[in-house]
Amino acid sequence: MSVNVNRSVSDQFYRYKMPRLIAKVEGKGNGIKTVIVNMVDVAKALNRPPTYPTKFFGCELGAQTQFDSKNDRYIVNGSHEANKLQDMLDGFIRKFVLCPECDNPETDLDVKPKKQTIGNSCKACGYRGMLDTRHKLCTFILKNPPESTEGGSASVKKEKEKKNRKKDKENGSGSGEAGSQENFDAPKAVDGDDDDEDWAEETTEEAQRRRMEEISDHAKNLTLSEDLEKPLEERVNLFYNFVKHKKDSRTIDAADKEILAEAERLDVKAMGPLILSELLFTVNIRDQIKKYKRHFLRFCHNNKKAQKYLLGGFECVVKLHQAQLLARVPIILKDLYDADLLEEDVIIAWAEKVSKKYVSKELAKEIHAKAAPFVKWLKEAEEESGGSEEEVEEDDENVEVVYSSSARELKVETVKTDTPEKEEDDIDIDAI
Repeated sequence: MSVNVNRSVSDQFYRYKMPRLIAKVEGKGNGIKTVIVNMVDVAKALNRPPTYPTKFFGCELGAQTQFDSKNDRYIVNGSHEANKLQDMLDGFIRKFVLCPECDNPETDLDVKPKKQTIGNSCKACGYRGMLDTRHKLCTFILKNPPESTEGGSASVKKEKEKKNRKKDKENGSGSGEAGSQENFDAPKAVDGDDDDEDWAEETTEEAQRRRMEEISDHAKNLTLSEDLEKPLEERVNLFYNFVKHKKDSRTIDAADKEILAEAERLDVKAMGPLILSELLFTVNIRDQIKKYKRHFLRFCHNNKKAQKYLLGGFECVVKLHQAQLLARVPIILKDLYDADLLEEDVIIAWAEKVSKKYVSKELAKEIHAKAAPFVKWLKEAEEESGGSEEEVEEDDENVEVVYSSSARELKVETVKTDTPEKEEDDIDIDAI
């Protein structure tokens, strides 16, 4: 969804548009940070480097900023809402983008670090003036001038021309002005031929495919902002269709990274295991847990909320194949636990409360009843490990743990070792 660059203008036909800021909070505690997902697109619409508005947010919020230009990640430390940053962006636009005379955003910055000045020129009305350099961002701009300013590009062109002249003089057949003039005249005709060839190449299939890819990239950026504006239910349906397409096209086995990226794009990562369970699990759930372990781990690793959704998906699968899977509930739970998809405390918390969120209350009670032996074993194993850590460290060599897949509890057997009598007891000192 796009908004007016100058949001004080309410005209819907206002031609200067920019994408609405998309902010995503990552991390927890002291490491929490806000990633501005589409900062590159916003900065492009403002004709400014993406580092400038990001640094402006840091100056206004008193927070540190991070730039990763290669991966297009622009980060402001702390948790900040998108609406708050959007309002703050309006302040940046007023101070560093809009022309003071005509209020149009068709301005270029002319940064001169040696003179410590920042010029502002407008292409729409011809205004030329200087920016007020008292803002903290101006220090950053002076140290990091934009790469493509009007004055900068002109100076770069002059330098390139000088270098080309020197090279032509060194490599040319003649010397002096006549030789250099000949060297300049010849390439002009060649350049003209090259232009004609370029125009011919634009009609080829490869050129058309390249243009279509560029259009699709722009379309992806537009859908990115549009999809995040949709309600949660619609975003979940989009993710469901994405995974289903991968499954139907038989490319899902190697698509675990793509599936995670799509869930993060739609901001439905926690609900991912619920969708994956519905599409990937059948009667052969035990084999499928091993097959798609990597897919589920990308969502469930250190994510208890995602693990709760996985348990919900597990209940739905049992409901669909009740006759075959109900009796095998404890074994399936153990498979999920052994695959590191479920943690002990998540399973124990799930077992303490019967919920009818995913299945009927009667079926939920049956599932919990079947899972009781496994949950009991988990609790006892946790208590034993917590209460006898020191004893285990001392006697771990004499203890053997025996587990049978058909058994419901762990059996601990103590192995007695035959210790030979000490030689000192057999020796009589008087006999010596």
